[in-house]
Order: sequence, then structure tokens, then C-alpha cells
Amino acid sequence: MTQDPQDEVDRLVAAWRAERPDLDVEPLQVLSRVSRLAKHLDRARRAAFAEHDLEPWEFDVLTALRRAGKPYELSPGALLRATLVTSGTMTNRIDRLAQAGLVRRRPDPEDRRGVLVTLTETGLTRVDSAFSDLLRREHDLLSGLTSDDQHALAAQLRTLLAPFDS
Repeated sequence: MTQDPQDEVDRLVAAWRAERPDLDVEPLQVLSRVSRLAKHLDRARRAAFAEHDLEPWEFDVLTALRRAGKPYELSPGALLRATLVTSGTMTNRIDRLAQAGLVRRRPDPEDRRGVLVTLTETGLTRVDSAFSDLLRREHDLLSGLTSDDQHALAAQLRTLLAPFDS
């Protein structure tokens, strides 16, 4: 019978149990691992984006446009909802992406006062390449789990996360 590998969280939990046996430190078993995994994921994401000369916020805006499908455009309001930032922040981000040649603004034909933000060919190429690289890195992060384990973990995390998203 093989024993599960030990990690830093096991040592952390053992130390707390020794020092504070009066406390139930069981939540650390899950949440400290989620926190540590988030840090590893953040590093992998930043590395993938950096290889494509993108900041995380740029990737967020570009992928929101890419997911919209052809013609890869959204209103600034739709981008706000997709990226969860303020309108002032979004205006600044659109300006910077337009200066970099990754998006362009055009008048909204449905609303004379509105504009649409559209991915340029350069933006489309860059975001597609960065997304492919990101997925490769994320597959590597999950390589220790079988496909069934990944599906089970995703379901459990969804159950945990859903109340926060509603």
C-alpha cells in the first residue's frame, strides 16, 4: 500500500494541530491547497502572457472579445460585465489596447452615441497564441490527475464556488 505524498500543507496542518489542538484546522486541508494552487496558476498565466507580450488585464479584455465570436466586438459596457472592472478602468484599458493596435473602436450602428470595441487581426493572432500557450501550461499543472479526477475536482470546486458567483 502506497502512502499519499506529503506536501507543505500537511506540515502546516500538523504544526497547527500540535500548537492549537483546541481548534479544528480541517478547512486548511482544502483552502490552503486552493490558495497555493492559485499562486502556481497565477505564475503560469503570467509567464504565458509575458511570452506573448501581454499583461493579465490585456488578456482578459482580448479573450472577452474573442469569446464573443465574429466579428469579435463588444460594447464597452459588455466588456465591463465580462471583466468586472469600473468604467474608468475599462476606458483606460481600451485606450491602451487601441494604442497597441490590438483593438479598434468603431461607431455602433445600432446606437448613434455608442461605440463597439473590435479585435484587430494583430489582437486576434496574439490572443489566440497566448490562449493556446496558457492551455498547454494548465494541462501541465493538471497532469498529475486522471481525466476522471479532473472532472470530479471541477464538480466539487463548482459546488464550492457557485454561491459566490450568484
